[in-house]
Amino acid sequence: MGAPKPFSLPLYPLPPASIAPHHLPLRLPLHPLLKPPFPPRARVRLQPASPGRAVSLARARGGGIGEAAAAAAGDLSGPRFPGEMKYVLVTGGVVSGLGKGVTASSIGVVLKSCGLRITSIKIDPYLNTDAGTMSPFEHGEVFVLDDGGEVDLDLGNYERFLDIKLTRDNNITTGKIYQSVLEKERKGEYLGKTVQVVPHITNAIQEWIERVAMIPVDGKEGPADVCVIELGGTIGDIESMPFIEALGQFSYRVGAGNFCLVHVSLVPVLNVVGEQKTKPTQHSVRGLRGLGLTPNILACRSTKELEDNVKEKLSQFCHVPAANIVTLYDVSNIWRIPLLLQDQKAHEAILKVLNLESFSGEPKLDEWVTRATIFDSLTDTVRIAMVGKYTGLSDSYLSVLKALLHASVDCRRKLVIDWVASTDLEDSTAIEAPDAYKAAWNSLKGADGILVPGGFGDRGVQGKILAAKYAREKNVPYLGICLGMQIAVVEFARHVMNLPDANSTEFDPDTNTPCVIFMPEGSRTHMGGTMRLGSRRTFFKIADCTSAKLYGNVNYVDERHRHRYEVNPDMVPEFENAGLKFVGRDDTGKRMEIIELPSHRYFVGAQFHPEFKSRPSRPSPLFVGLIAAASGQLDRMLDSYGHVVSAKHPLSNGSYTSTVLQNGHAKKLANGLPNGTYYANGNGVHA
Repeated sequence: MGAPKPFSLPLYPLPPASIAPHHLPLRLPLHPLLKPPFPPRARVRLQPASPGRAVSLARARGGGIGEAAAAAAGDLSGPRFPGEMKYVLVTGGVVSGLGKGVTASSIGVVLKSCGLRITSIKIDPYLNTDAGTMSPFEHGEVFVLDDGGEVDLDLGNYERFLDIKLTRDNNITTGKIYQSVLEKERKGEYLGKTVQVVPHITNAIQEWIERVAMIPVDGKEGPADVCVIELGGTIGDIESMPFIEALGQFSYRVGAGNFCLVHVSLVPVLNVVGEQKTKPTQHSVRGLRGLGLTPNILACRSTKELEDNVKEKLSQFCHVPAANIVTLYDVSNIWRIPLLLQDQKAHEAILKVLNLESFSGEPKLDEWVTRATIFDSLTDTVRIAMVGKYTGLSDSYLSVLKALLHASVDCRRKLVIDWVASTDLEDSTAIEAPDAYKAAWNSLKGADGILVPGGFGDRGVQGKILAAKYAREKNVPYLGICLGMQIAVVEFARHVMNLPDANSTEFDPDTNTPCVIFMPEGSRTHMGGTMRLGSRRTFFKIADCTSAKLYGNVNYVDERHRHRYEVNPDMVPEFENAGLKFVGRDDTGKRMEIIELPSHRYFVGAQFHPEFKSRPSRPSPLFVGLIAAASGQLDRMLDSYGHVVSAKHPLSNGSYTSTVLQNGHAKKLANGLPNGTYYANGNGVHA
């Protein structure tokens, strides 16, 4: 055979952003050596008509600043095609609970403020398929996504910080990976080979990351520019070893300039000595490098900013430039974390590692500065009694706390949470622990508003019913979420409709008055993923109800659900005749979604979980209503505007406007949470 004939590539029109090079139409007369699939990192350089025209096309397609800058330079592959996606991996060392999730979210915020499009992935090394069957005491709350995914609470942080909508596949677990590999093995897809951790499990992890990273999560077309990956747990955990190996291979696979590793570690200050100690971080980095991963950036948790000599020491022993070492020291609220990263030019270090310096602009975090400043300046308090069964661990109600925080800042109030264990309100506690009983009732009676969140099981139910009864009779603003709404229905039936046997079949399967019943589509044998999950539509049946006004006088809203039981539709006429109004229902009209007591200041229950869609600049309307009513602002708010807001609300077909603010975890205490503590916008590591 002779030498192949020389050839040249013709110029073709700009392909859609969603089409990768190896998906180009096969009808194009490509040379045999360039037929799909392309090599992983191949580029095709096309000459646009003009840089300005190329930027306009990239922007019109929803592309981030990376694609626009690449287009302006005549390089239309940009960071948006396979092999050119940029990845930022966040790992943790020394101890757990350092704030990897907040760090990963804040990195995303800073990069997004530079004009890049961001997506996120959380890796949880546990064997569970998802978080749906785990107790909140084990792993904090279960966060629910639009597609019904029950995922780790850190994905809630990502959604709130970055204002994106993730999918269930953005949460990777060991259970999911092994399940997918074993399914392929049963189908014979490995062609008789011995299926092993390496390469089959590690390849499955890498392929999952690449596939999910390409899914748009910000409402625009085409994949994001940067995928931020958080590896749960601590370096050295045996359960995370397959992921460490896979990520080591992945960093080599995508190549230099496409992968940046940020290692979050602890630099403690010993009280006896009074100096910052670097040995824990040195050992953590040594262990990380021994596993095949080398950090590009160190994010050091400490009580105060790192001293220059400490940075130099870390740089010398960890082989990380001093300019790439940032301090995540204690600040007044969590919104200052992205500002810390910006002030220490962490974005410049990350962009340099990813070869994105020319693709991005200066970060614009004015909105975050405003949020942090407003939060720190609040003085007038609003007290909310949180009545639940998991009050010993605030992460169990993390999204509820954040939604309360969003709403309280929106109403310019300083949030104070009174944690009330529902069992402490029950008569049996008055005999067994009279001090706890008295303290619980004092907290309930001293609150400006009462919130009963979702939950499962019969423990503490009677205490929740007593809390709902107190709120109804004393005209105290009340918000019941999921189980909290069902509790309000049962309480109303017992004490207003004189049905003493009224109950939920969840707590008494043989009750003669089943106010709340098991949904027919549910499963009684399998627990995981069998509930009514994800985004569902609720239609307002009463146009001038308080809830409809809070949502901006819309016809319907889309909110996220997670429940097995529902209000008995056969009893709805009796309830409404007695004065309890079901103002929101599903599209069939048979499933009750929102209840109200029209004669009450604010007595609202929702079968859905509005907290999951609350955002810093768009607080959940029902939470705004609770805080506004508790602080004496609701009537004026509704009278002055006819509805609370006027900017577009993405959860509905109407409008919603508001000011700003977001997020935090309350401090975890081994013996429970003290009542009357100011809810700091942090989680102990940042507050």
